[in-house]
Amino acid sequence: MSNPELPETSSPTHPQDYTAPDRSFYTWSNFFKVLLAGAPEERQKYLAVRDELREEKDCKRCESFRDWAFKRSPVVRFLRDEINKIGPDLGPQHVRCKRCVHGTKGSTSGGFSPDYGILLCANELVNKKRLEDTLAHEMVHAYDHVRFKTDPENLRHAACMEIRASMLSGECRFMREFFGRGQYKITSQFQDCVRRRATLSVRARRHCEDDVQAATAVNQVWESCFNDTRPFDEIYR
Repeated sequence: MSNPELPETSSPTHPQDYTAPDRSFYTWSNFFKVLLAGAPEERQKYLAVRDELREEKDCKRCESFRDWAFKRSPVVRFLRDEINKIGPDLGPQHVRCKRCVHGTKGSTSGGFSPDYGILLCANELVNKKRLEDTLAHEMVHAYDHVRFKTDPENLRHAACMEIRASMLSGECRFMREFFGRGQYKITSQFQDCVRRRATLSVRARRHCEDDVQAATAVNQVWESCFNDTRPFDEIYR
């Protein structure tokens, strides 16, 4: 929990054997081909080429949104203040924007490491609200790391961290679930979102064996962690 692995990112400098992306593959015709009938591997190739070609632009946009969040976002500013009360300051200088290359366990939009700070995946965060939610999620992880001595190999710790981060960051608000993720349930929508996202995050951990182990870890700590809203007085939505 205290030291989750960060997503793999692109190298800041290309090695000598680096092969430039095939621009001919990143075309509107290929986009519609992938969108309508493309195989999963074609889609992955298309997105990889797109992300590499747009890396500089995406990182600049991400850095601009990051700086806006630290100046204007109530939840980000509150979490920064609360972390500063119990540990070192966590500011924009500790948050890096990089292109993320996703592994076989799915995509991600950010990560936290006590050694390196927060990583935001510039190619995934296309608007201010999504970056704000992701940054708040990772800052809850940072708060928990400072507040507790956690074991990164302990799935119960990881599950508690993910439950609290999904619950407190605002990423499970009804409107985002309804319009952004196609989740149309009204009853227990918030709890279902937190549980689903926490389970997916635990499953993505390197030391988690399967879906059953991830769900079991979340169930074991659900009651206590879902009811722990610190440092907020109540759930921020």
